[in-house]
Amino acid sequence: MQQNQSTLLPFLVELRSRLLRCFFVLCVFLSVLLYFADKLYTLLAQPLLKFLPQGHLIATQIVAPFFVPFKLALLASFLLTMPFFLYQLWAFAAPALYPHEKRFAWPLLFLSTLLFYAGMLFAYWVIFPLLFRFLTQAVPQGVTMSPDITQYLDFTLNMLLIFGVLFEIPIIMLLLALSGLVTRARFVKMRPYALVGAFILGMLLAPPDVLSQTILAVPIWLLFELGILLLPTNSC
Repeated sequence: MQQNQSTLLPFLVELRSRLLRCFFVLCVFLSVLLYFADKLYTLLAQPLLKFLPQGHLIATQIVAPFFVPFKLALLASFLLTMPFFLYQLWAFAAPALYPHEKRFAWPLLFLSTLLFYAGMLFAYWVIFPLLFRFLTQAVPQGVTMSPDITQYLDFTLNMLLIFGVLFEIPIIMLLLALSGLVTRARFVKMRPYALVGAFILGMLLAPPDVLSQTILAVPIWLLFELGILLLPTNSC
């Protein structure tokens, strides 16, 4: 029993050290972003603000003007420090991995992080303008659209996370193939269904016009094709 505890103790000490590093880096980023919290929220709200006639959002809660930018700064700090968190996770788990697992895990972490950020940028630069233009134009006559800053933050963050996860399609396909659950040949046969599924997602997440749905569906389908290209040929 004592031998097991002595063997486990160094791992717990290292884990604690790496968690403290992550917390310290998160606090540093948060302290910087808090200074720009209001500007950061204005940047997030810009895709909607340019379509609003009055050009501003409203706050229906007394503490919202403070807590909403603080929440955004905290979440932005976490997203920006995610590569450092993943590196600490990699450094902690690497000694227990085989050499071939090390060669595979590091590129996978890098690519998955890159795709996640790409999905969020795609949502901000492409989806938000299309969606908010449609929503503001669909307001009935006699109704003024005045979104609440808290609801807008929750809505946009959910959309950003959804598209970040959607852009992980190639990584999910690669993991399924390497685990033996789905072969590369099976994914190739699923191409027509993937194309239909991409347009269904476009129909659900984009405004109800063909151009907007196509703009969303085509990248999703291309991500599926990228996943096929990444799959090892011996998984057929």
